[in-house]
Amino acid sequence: MFGLRYLPGVATLTLDAERCDCCGMCVTVCPHAVFGLGNRRAQIVDRDACMECGACAKNCPNEAISVRSGVGCATAVIIRAVRGTGTDCGCSCETPRCK
Repeated sequence: MFGLRYLPGVATLTLDAERCDCCGMCVTVCPHAVFGLGNRRAQIVDRDACMECGACAKNCPNEAISVRSGVGCATAVIIRAVRGTGTDCGCSCETPRCK
C-alpha cells in the first residue's frame, strides 16, 4: 500500500531479522501493508506507511519488531486532524508540517 503517508522517514519501526522466524503475523495484523515476506524472513517494504499503531510488535511471537506506538510524527498528524489543534511531535525533523 503506497498511498497513505504521514511524514517520510520518521517512523520508529525496527525489525530484527535474526529473531524473525517468518511466521507472517506482522503481515497479517498490519493495517497498512508495511511488511512483506521473503528469504524466510519478514521485511519492511513500506516504512513510511507505518502509523505506529504497535499491532506488529504486540503480535510478534519472537519480539523481532519494535515500534514506539502512540508517539512521534504520525500521532501528531492524526491528533491534529482529529482535534483540529496543532501539536508538536517532539522529533528532530525540520519539516514545518511536523511542528
